[in-house]
This record gives sequence, C-alpha cells and structure tokens, in this order.
Amino acid sequence: MISVESAGLTDVGRKRKGNEDSLFLDDSLLLYVVADGMGGHRAGEVASRLVVETVHGYMRQFALPGDVDEPFDVDESVSKEANRLLFGISLANRTVYDIAQQNEAYQGMGSTVSAVYLTENTLIAGNVGDSPIYLIRDGQIEPLYQPHTVLAEQIKIDLEMAERLGERYKHMLTRAMGLDEQVVPDICEIQCYQDDILVICSDGLSDKASPEEIMEVAAKASTDKACKRLVDLANHRGGDDNITVIVIRIKKVGGEGIKGLFSRIFR
Repeated sequence: MISVESAGLTDVGRKRKGNEDSLFLDDSLLLYVVADGMGGHRAGEVASRLVVETVHGYMRQFALPGDVDEPFDVDESVSKEANRLLFGISLANRTVYDIAQQNEAYQGMGSTVSAVYLTENTLIAGNVGDSPIYLIRDGQIEPLYQPHTVLAEQIKIDLEMAERLGERYKHMLTRAMGLDEQVVPDICEIQCYQDDILVICSDGLSDKASPEEIMEVAAKASTDKACKRLVDLANHRGGDDNITVIVIRIKKVGGEGIKGLFSRIFR
C-alpha cells in the first residue's frame, strides 16, 4: 500500500492585497491540487477556489463505498485513474465558465490548475496553464507539466523567435480554466518510487527560485519545513505574487517496476 507524507502552504506575498491562489491536499485521497486565479474584483480568487473544490468534489466519490460511474468520454491511451483526473479538470473548467457567464462581475475570470493523483504505484499529473509540477528523483528534478504560454508554445516552433519575444510573454496563457466551455488538459502518467518527491507550486515561487533551488530545499527538509522555507525564499526575493506550494514525499509504494523507467504520456 502506498504511503505518502505531504504539506502545503499559501501566502499572499509582499506586493498583492489579496490571495488568488488556492490549494487542496489530502493523503487519504492521494489528491493534490494548486490553482492560480486571474481576474479583477476578486474573480481570480473565486475561479481558483472553484477549480480546487470541483476537482476535489469529483475525485472524492471514488474513495466512497459503492459503485461510481466512470467518465464516459475516455482517453484510451491512459489509465482509468488518469481519465478520472482529466474529467475532474474538465468539469472544473465548465463550472468556472458557467459561473462567469451568469455573473457579470466574474466575466473573464480564469485559473490555472496543476494536480497530482497517486495510485498504488503510479503518479498522474495533469495541468492547464503554467503552474509547475516537479518530480525530484535520484538527485535530479524534472518537470511533469506542459506550460501553456505564448513563450513556451513559441519555443516549440522557433527558439530564435522565442528569444526575441522576451519575458512579458512568459506568463501570457494560451490555455486556462474557465475561459472557454471546453479545455484540453495535458496529462502525464508514470511509475512512482519510494523517496520520490513532488512539488506543485504557483509562479509566485517558480519565478523566484530555480528548479535546482526548489530541489535543494525540498530534498533536505520535512514537507512542512520545505513549504515554509520555499515561501520564505520567494518573499525574501521580493514576493511580487501570491506564493503557493505543495510538497509530497513518497514513503512507500505498493509495487515497483524497473528502476529508472521514466516513460510518460503528454496529451
């Protein structure tokens, strides 16, 4: 049986008046979610809260006794559990979109979402937007998400042109929760191992600390201390945005495959 230790922390930072980030973590559900909202008049706060609440509300039914209907629109290339997360994210997108259409004050609101869902021996990471998900394994850190930004998309097409665009396109999203009726999340599904560490965060942290710095802190401290130190680091370097981080440590897994196998599927 998988055994996990996790902690999460969100902080308004030093420059913002309100916190538009939201997070959810539950070691019994093996579900971890970070959402970074956007929109005026506290709409970003509403959007991110709706995202984490909807994903949690949908996913928790699979932990309850009794039969539960599986998602009807499935991706055959990934597992049943991955399809659950995909459907939960899609449902959250539609929830944010519908509420934005019904309330003029919330029109145009949106959010990122980055979520990790664990099974007995695999980890599933899904994202929309640019909130990072990192895997720390054997002294290395690797992204388990696809940033949906103008700069990231341009890098795939033309690196030289991307370099000309500059930093202002780094967080200009090409995909976000709640802006359209439908959204296509990216999904990654891989084997997990004992001592793996996962970090999910908002750009309030990733803009202030490199992946290597995040690994240095997360690998050497307990999950709760790591969260506190990473938030303090981002604030020490300016705290320009809201800062949210979840650190997950895999203490035991149900069964392991070949060590070093690192296959993935991005949809």
